[in-house]
Formats: sequence, structure tokens, C-alpha cells
Amino acid sequence: MAQKCGLRSERCICSTQLSRLGLLVVIAVICMGCDRMVTPKHAQQLKDAETKAASGDFARAISLYESALEDRPTDAEVHYKLALLYEDKMNDPLDALHHFKRYLAIAPSGARANDVQGFVKRDEVALLTSLSGDAIISRTEATRLRNENLALKKELDEARGRSHIVTSEQAATPAKTKNPDTGRQTYVVQHGDTLASISRKFYKTSTRWKQILDANRDVINDPKKLAPGQTLMIPKR
Repeated sequence: MAQKCGLRSERCICSTQLSRLGLLVVIAVICMGCDRMVTPKHAQQLKDAETKAASGDFARAISLYESALEDRPTDAEVHYKLALLYEDKMNDPLDALHHFKRYLAIAPSGARANDVQGFVKRDEVALLTSLSGDAIISRTEATRLRNENLALKKELDEARGRSHIVTSEQAATPAKTKNPDTGRQTYVVQHGDTLASISRKFYKTSTRWKQILDANRDVINDPKKLAPGQTLMIPKR
């Protein structure tokens, strides 16, 4: 009788241990499944966005990046890529400024912070000084942008003070040639170029694209579709 009770007890213990082990396995599988449901979605959105951008479907690329930000609004790299798309490909400096500023707010000492600070300063100045009869922004909007820029500068200065980071700004010089007769620069259009991206190569801001267009109206048929290989005249700074 005692032996039977002992065997039953051991079986009960083994059964309990197996039940607990099974429960742990189920929990682990569920957790792995959750991870697969969350992480790959974000990664896939970024991959699809890069593919669309490379193929020239910039509107779709922006939509995918924006969707990725819904899950991870503090992804500084996505904000940076969105800013470049808005500025270089969509000729939309206002939305570009928004995402450049979000990058700096999230990663004030990030790897791209120096470049982004330069883009923000140059674009702010260009937008404010471009106010004229055909202004692309209102004076109210310009005032708002100036105030935002001052607030952002204050936040960045405080961040540098806390981290004691010494920054230096570097700017890449685009490949260009000069016309000996007129002194103007010329540029050969590359695949994927837009007037805004060419403007940023030469003037460090995308907002002077209209000057390039005005100087090349005899060769540019559609401002939104530049032909690779054509030579454009670049007005003096």
C-alpha cells in the first residue's frame, strides 16, 4: 500500500512538473510570435520604402515611412530620410524642416546632427528671405518657423552643454564645371536628380530651385522630370 502511494505521489509530481514545463513552452512560443508580429512589420515597411524611393515612387515611399513612424515615432533615422525626400524630391521645404527638427529633438548628438543643423539653418533663412509677391509661405508661417528655430536652437545649446560635445560642420562640394565665357557653372543631370536636389548641391538649400529653372527654361520642358545627361546652367551664388 505504501509503495502504491509513493508511486502515485511521484507520478503527481512528474505530471505537475510536465504541466509547468508545457506552460513555459507555450508562453515562450507566444512571445516569439509576438516579436515576429511587431519587429518584422517595421523592418519590412522601411525596406519597402527604400525600394519605392529607389524606383522613383517618392509619394509611396513617404507614405511607408510615415506608417513606420506610427509604431516608432522616435525613430530619428526615419525622420531624416523623410526630410530628404520632402526637400529633394517633393520640393516641400516646410515638411522637410519639420522632420529635420524632429531628428534633432530625438538625437541632438546623433551621427547626422551636424549636417541636419546646417540644413535647418540654411532652409530657415532661405524661406524667410524668399518672401515676395510669389512667396511660398505666409509671413505668419515665417514668424512661426523663426520662433520654432529659436526654441530648437535653445534646446540644442542646452543639450550640448550637458554632454560637452564639440561639433563641427562639414559640407560636401558637388562636382561642377565653370563656363569660361559667362563665368556660370554648369551641371550634367544625373538619374534621380530634381531641381531641389541640384539646388541643395550648389547652394546648400533646396529653396533656390526656381532660380535654376528660370535660368534653363529653354532646355527644361517639365520641371518635375529632368532628363539625365542634359546640361543645366547654374546661376551664380
